[in-house]
Amino acid sequence: MTPRPISQWLAAKLGLRQLILDGELGAGDRLSELRLAARLGVSRTPLRLALGQLEHEGLLEALPGGGFAIRSFSRDQVADAIDLRGVLEGSAARLAAERVRGPRDLGELVSCVAQLDRIVDPDRAEVEDFEFYVELNERFHTELVALSRSDALHAAYEHALALPFASPSAFVLLQAELPASHHTMLDAQRQHHHLLDAIESGDGDRAEQVARDHARLALANLDSALGSADALEKLPGGSLIRLEQAASRARR
Repeated sequence: MTPRPISQWLAAKLGLRQLILDGELGAGDRLSELRLAARLGVSRTPLRLALGQLEHEGLLEALPGGGFAIRSFSRDQVADAIDLRGVLEGSAARLAAERVRGPRDLGELVSCVAQLDRIVDPDRAEVEDFEFYVELNERFHTELVALSRSDALHAAYEHALALPFASPSAFVLLQAELPASHHTMLDAQRQHHHLLDAIESGDGDRAEQVARDHARLALANLDSALGSADALEKLPGGSLIRLEQAASRARR
């Protein structure tokens, strides 16, 4: 079957988001519809729809005189986005512990944890394994939310991930650049095991707490990244973080 062509609205949204994540458009830049439409190869009507959607997601802000500009974010705003993800993942973990119907439901989560074990093993891990680690980590978190069997929670989670640095793997991508990166990966993997154990045993309280603690690892990575210009450059959307305020907070 021939795949359906991507809509102009979606092409505009994805294309503009990529320009922002790649740093080709920076915080505070006012967006010209005419130039953007030509650059992205779309007409202005779907582009306007895409701009409205990215404003809704939080990447853009509407200007008083009309048009849009790219937002910037303080360290606290980034931390709040990560913390919100932790709240939602905690709720997902609690529901998963209450709603799993048997070992078969947990097959994907068990598989992810087993494969991650091999990657974080210091005697076996290779540099090229890191991209696979990121992929597996994403799968783990996606499956965690799916196990909640809650459409409402899934919709809220997708909205929370609209900001690039709220993703479960946003700061995982930086770990190769940060001090004690392997130690952080080991801590994260221990939490994956604790979370899986809590869900398997039906302990919703413990599952929720572990999931929230797990999300807070990203806050430590954020503050480490704020002290390393090289690391921050590798964070998708990292150029949107206001470094002066962020660095000041990270030093406290």
